[in-house]
This record gives sequence, structure tokens and C-alpha cells, in this order.
Amino acid sequence: MTDITDQLRALARRYTVAWCSQDPACVAGFFSAEARFCVNEGAPAVGRAEITELARGFMTTFPDMVVRMDDLVVRADGAVYHWTLTGTNRGSNGTGRGVCISGFEEWTIGSDGLIARSQGHFDSVDYQRQLGAAP
Repeated sequence: MTDITDQLRALARRYTVAWCSQDPACVAGFFSAEARFCVNEGAPAVGRAEITELARGFMTTFPDMVVRMDDLVVRADGAVYHWTLTGTNRGSNGTGRGVCISGFEEWTIGSDGLIARSQGHFDSVDYQRQLGAAP
């Protein structure tokens, strides 16, 4: 399991750098061609083109976005990638407020060694509060 753990940790480190790159296609490159990426209970982004657009949305909203990898828990069926995102909401209709939000993605790794499925989770109520959009 150590080789797999090392490989997944290296993947997660590179994935973190990709999220900080302001290059959404770079993020999508970590996913299998027909991968599914769902954030909270939203509709999944399916395939690299849709995943690129999902990443672009975050990168546009937070042009100074920094993602930090907090932990990676390797499981038999994949891994759980824990992260913290910080940035200033300066995108379209931005509030100008900073956010610091933590969450995690549950990954299933495909036979190609890329992410085949990611189910992301973060506290959307706290996120909206930090943006000033909720009481």
C-alpha cells in the first residue's frame, strides 16, 4: 500500500498546485476523460470540459485563490483529500470579502491513475456568511 499511498500523495500535491495556478484546464487534467466531479449536492460536472468550467468558476470568483492541502487519507477505494481555500471574492458581482473555507473531496481513482470521481464537500452556510450573503 505504501507505493499507492506515495503515488496518491504526489497526485494530491500536484493537484493542489493546479488549483492555485489560475489555469482551470490544468485542474481538469487530473481527472479521467469521463470523470464526475460534484460539489456538495450540486449537479456533477462530467468530463474534462465541464470540470474545466467548474474550476474556472472558482478561479474567476477568487482571482487570488490559494488552496492548501491539509491532509490526504488513503482508503482501499481511493482517497479523501482535505483542503483549505482562501481568497478574495472579486469575480463578477464580487463582494470584495475574503473567505477561508475548509472542505474535502472523496476520490475514486480510475485505472489510468487519475481521479474518476470526486465528491466535494464544504460548509456552504459558512461560505455564504463569509461572503456577506447570509445572516
